[in-house]
Amino acid sequence: MAESTRLVDVVQERIDRFLERQRPALAGIAPDLDSFSLYSSDLLRGGKRFRALFCYWGWQSIAGLDTGFDPLGESRDEREIDAVMTASAGLEFFHAAALVHDDIMDNSDTRRGLPAAHRRFEALHREGAWLGSPEAFGRSGALLMGDLLLAWSDELLSEALDSLPSREAARSARLELNRMRTEVTVGQYLDILEENAWQTVDELQLLPRAQRVIVYKSAKYSVEAPLTVGAAMAGADRSALESLRHFGLPLGIAYQLRDDLLGVFGDPSVTGKPAGDDLREGKRTVLVATARRALPPGAVRLLDELLGDPELDDDQISMLQATLRDSGAVDAVEQTITDQVERAVHALERSGLAPSARTQLTRLAETVTRRAS
Repeated sequence: MAESTRLVDVVQERIDRFLERQRPALAGIAPDLDSFSLYSSDLLRGGKRFRALFCYWGWQSIAGLDTGFDPLGESRDEREIDAVMTASAGLEFFHAAALVHDDIMDNSDTRRGLPAAHRRFEALHREGAWLGSPEAFGRSGALLMGDLLLAWSDELLSEALDSLPSREAARSARLELNRMRTEVTVGQYLDILEENAWQTVDELQLLPRAQRVIVYKSAKYSVEAPLTVGAAMAGADRSALESLRHFGLPLGIAYQLRDDLLGVFGDPSVTGKPAGDDLREGKRTVLVATARRALPPGAVRLLDELLGDPELDDDQISMLQATLRDSGAVDAVEQTITDQVERAVHALERSGLAPSARTQLTRLAETVTRRAS
């Protein structure tokens, strides 16, 4: 996937250049703001750039319909290509903001192999021997950092859309962005709602509610929205956008199901998160809801008792992992991933999108669902 590798490099350069422009502006306000520059740069240096990739290939699925140009080449108006690169960087800033806020809500310690943003601000407070609570300062600092990343995301996305030759395409892409931001925000709320309210919910509703969280917290904004934003920037009509949704939503569901499995069984040296982190955080995922349906009452009570205990030791994590496997839930989730990927690829094959983009999107479908981190 040489084209995608090149794209990732270009987007990283765009991110680095934007952050370099912000550094003197922050330093001019106060030298104390250097932590915002440093922590943002560290966070945005990692990741797989899936949202940027989907944005670009969504754009090329429309832009490449009539031409066989080289990705990032010179067969299209350079302004349009530049706009797509800027929008891709903006989506990565949006994702970084969501990660910072998500780590606060989940009380996570690490992100991409480094301390989570709120832990870094907390450590800053301790090192300075400042007044008040280090934990409260850490949460507040990270909350504001996430807000700043959101503002920078909007700055980049607005710059990208303003530079498009077509005002109609810009308006269409803005509608897709607006929908994405609403859906992921309420999806985050639904996630914390399930963690706190699950005991008051009818047992038969736990699985469909967990599936709803996947759709709105992750699937749409991780895959579907970047695709449609990119396609809209290229002037996609309603039919083309629907074709991309039919591909993007099932793939996004598969993507998040893989993430849920990694949150329980992933290798910490690869994921950058502690083993079984989702178990300590009490995530009420599709995996957990599926296991609860298959386990006997005694095992369900033990699962419910331990899930969400931040002090779970390695032996308890291993026991919970074995319980989830033995219930058949892991196999069921793996089958759902396979089914959703097949559904996505089938939708892509039936679409009238550019062949070069269909090839790359098919490869991406494999990459995002077979990953180890």
